[in-house]
Amino acid sequence: MICSRSVTLAVALTLGAPWLPAYANDPLRIKVDTVIGPLMQAQGISGMAVALYANGHAHYFSYGVASRDSGVPVSRDTLFEIGSLSKTFTATLVAVANAEGQLALDAPAKRYHPALAGTPLGDATVLDLGTYSADCLPLQFPNTVETPQQVVKFLRQWQAKGTPGAQRCYSNPSLGLFGDLAARAQHQPFATLLEHNVLEPMGLHSTYLEVPSDARSLYAQGYDASDKPVRVNPGPYAQQAYGIKTSASDLLRYVRLNMQPDGLPAPLARATLITRSGYAQIGEMTQGLGWERYAYPVALRTLIAGNGPQMIRGPQPAQRLQPPAAPLAGAWYNKTGSTNGFGAYAAFVPSEGLAIVLLANRNYPNEARVRAAYEILSGL
Repeated sequence: MICSRSVTLAVALTLGAPWLPAYANDPLRIKVDTVIGPLMQAQGISGMAVALYANGHAHYFSYGVASRDSGVPVSRDTLFEIGSLSKTFTATLVAVANAEGQLALDAPAKRYHPALAGTPLGDATVLDLGTYSADCLPLQFPNTVETPQQVVKFLRQWQAKGTPGAQRCYSNPSLGLFGDLAARAQHQPFATLLEHNVLEPMGLHSTYLEVPSDARSLYAQGYDASDKPVRVNPGPYAQQAYGIKTSASDLLRYVRLNMQPDGLPAPLARATLITRSGYAQIGEMTQGLGWERYAYPVALRTLIAGNGPQMIRGPQPAQRLQPPAAPLAGAWYNKTGSTNGFGAYAAFVPSEGLAIVLLANRNYPNEARVRAAYEILSGL
């Protein structure tokens, strides 16, 4: 159960209460409310922001509080940590560099990071790293790896475990190095490139790697499994792998522009097609860059399996797609993201013009996120 009385009240007020007659005439709100209210109570979530794009319009729904101490209600502008959903931003940055001819996806990593020359990872391609198929790098760096020098030492000492491209091992170090190579290829800091090449041209003015002082009041407080206040800590490749904080309004805009890139600068529009292409087949999931896709219509059990623990924590056989499979309009694209105190999910279906964003200030199971999104979108 939700501990804060104000949270319980805030959820109750969104469930179509009789003293709020406007809700009775809003089937979409009723649908979202009936999914999100019970979800929050079951998972002990203090605050959630939900954003939908349907029928050519954006819709926003806010629940609970951004902080139990302050009691400030969640809004469409509340900032949430999105964890590994950040990987899709990194993939977009890499794809822009590729579209501009500054980085080749089939180039070996050592071309852009000479310190990796003479190592198995140095021979892995940029694309291998971006699809988690270089050579089964671990999910996280060991706790002893903290500094840039220690990162390079770890990568240089990594021993080959199989044939590159033969298996997928979801990995922050793999995706982090992927983004790092794009920055090295352009001789600029990763954060600078992300701001200038992705965030600004997409009009994402409330999306940050580091929340500035004038936006700190919008930054939600996360809560861990023990209900203790927590926020993300910096670490190796944090910016590339899990560092973004954003709002429901900004994230929905970002997802919509991935789905409908018309009007974006040409390299960025091209980048959205690169990230949505298919590079490896893992069961019923096709691995893009950042995004993961499924043929649409898709069964709920397929999405749950594709976003399940085994896909995150264990190796899966992978079939490399050569040439890459073109982007599909009839596909469900999605990505989950978590930090110790936050849980996020985003999905979109281009052929239907549908997109959904779920942001919560608690990390809760991926299955519950997928079920909620699926139930909401299936009812539209």
